[in-house]
Amino acid sequence: MEGIIVKGIAGFYYVKTAQGVLECKARGVFRKNNITPMVGDRVSVVSTPEGNVVDEIHERTSELVRPFVANVSQAYVVFALRNPDINFELLNKFIISLEKNGIEPVLVFNKSDLATENEKIQLKELFKGTGYQIHFITAKDGTGLEELLKGLKNQITVLCGPSGAGKSTLLNKLAGSEKMETGIISEKVKRGKHTTRHSELIAVDDALLVDTPGFSTMEMTMEAKELKDYFPEFHAHEGHCRFQGCNHDKEPGCRVKDEVGKTIAVERYNYYVKYYNELLEENKRKW
Repeated sequence: MEGIIVKGIAGFYYVKTAQGVLECKARGVFRKNNITPMVGDRVSVVSTPEGNVVDEIHERTSELVRPFVANVSQAYVVFALRNPDINFELLNKFIISLEKNGIEPVLVFNKSDLATENEKIQLKELFKGTGYQIHFITAKDGTGLEELLKGLKNQITVLCGPSGAGKSTLLNKLAGSEKMETGIISEKVKRGKHTTRHSELIAVDDALLVDTPGFSTMEMTMEAKELKDYFPEFHAHEGHCRFQGCNHDKEPGCRVKDEVGKTIAVERYNYYVKYYNELLEENKRKW
């Protein structure tokens, strides 16, 4: 029988299957091989005389440490347009980290009632060529949430963004306060309200939503030469530079540099160069 782990508590894993939510233990071989089942894992379950057992963990498409969740397919990157103002360096770091982890960023700008139409246009211009979805919402009164709810369909979605951006309010609006109070496991085993908080997947129609406000800071390690792979507005121009393996920094005949101010926003490119050179210095220090 196959299913998805929707919660883990004290060595027990709760697997949502076509037959309902099953309480399972994990095979000892996982511990022996230093493998920890994660919420979001797609697994095979077998029944034994001692109870249900997670027998196999299928290949993961992504892994996050905070929250500890596998197979997240998209992230709602939540930043407030005001109070606090957008920290664009942090916003770019969130996006790069998600790209590195194979998770689709969806940009959600909260408190849209406090911004002008011109400011919203400028934000759209900043991310031209990326293909990212951009939503302007006011989570407190529910403005703009219809499209976000539609976007959850057939996805495992997590929220991320800085403190004060409104992640918790948005999460409650999307999941529904009643679902957030109980969740799948609370209804099944009546434990949810009385246990330490863990990541849990909440069913929202035909979608799964990670029931934590996600993460508010980013820590990344990568090689400088990787960075260009995580700027999707560069991709259409890769292979058209004068030099193979161009890093789009100081090289002459760079097609990406030619597109800056046209199909690539100046601010995004300037951030790329700044972060690329920071990574070069970090990489040098490692060696």
